[in-house]
Amino acid sequence: MAYVISDECIQCGACADACPCSAISEGDGKYVIDADVCADCGSCAEVCPVGAPQEG
Repeated sequence: MAYVISDECIQCGACADACPCSAISEGDGKYVIDADVCADCGSCAEVCPVGAPQEG
């Protein structure tokens, strides 16, 4: 199942830079993950300083 970004997101962009699928984009107030593109690899969660990306 694809990852989702929680409201803990501080919009640092680390997750988007780390995503090998380019599934993460800047949304309204936080980054968002396109579930249709997400490979469920966890790269975003590994680099996030606040743990915002979580398994959906």
